[in-house]
Amino acid sequence: MQQVRIEAGPGLVLSADLVVPQRAEGVVVFAHGSGSSRFSPRNRQVAQALREQRMATLLADLLSPTEEQEDDRTALLRFDIGLLAARVSCLVDWCTRHTELARLPLGLFGASTGAAAALVSAADRPEAVRAVVSRGGRPDLAGPALERATAPTLLLVGGADEVVLGLNRDAAARLAAEHQLHVVPGATHLFEEPGALAEVAREAARWFTGHLPDST
Repeated sequence: MQQVRIEAGPGLVLSADLVVPQRAEGVVVFAHGSGSSRFSPRNRQVAQALREQRMATLLADLLSPTEEQEDDRTALLRFDIGLLAARVSCLVDWCTRHTELARLPLGLFGASTGAAAALVSAADRPEAVRAVVSRGGRPDLAGPALERATAPTLLLVGGADEVVLGLNRDAAARLAAEHQLHVVPGATHLFEEPGALAEVAREAARWFTGHLPDST
């Protein structure tokens, strides 16, 4: 694992963890949300499953330490989709310039509000982003980007997460790109039930391996 620092604006540096397996066939950038960070155990489990399928992974904090402290107090920045999407796009741009990653087709994995940020970034970077996966996400918050995004999108939602499931169904109806809504039976928002997160990891790996390597 390489710990890297990525410039995301004047005086702003994001901390990230990069892992590039041998003979990597793609790279997946993780977009966290709702107060999470690159240390999210759920996203790290998914990242491990992707690396087993020869996908490089970049897990980055989308907020600076100062911003994280502010968000802990107000919970506002985690819903600032424009801000989060801009940070995700910075990560995408960094990957396209990175020596090891530039040749690899790129996907985005978004969780919670990070899913909306991923979709907005995919709409803004259509030539760079080849696939998107949302885990328990809020794609509805992506707004007009749902109609603009062209990257094939997989929406993963827990069957017992009724409110978020409804929001994902509404968002899926607006997605212009190829998409699939996959419901994990009996799972709640954090996929804490036995086998639920493993199913998320399998489905995410299926989506990325099915869409990224073929794009080269």
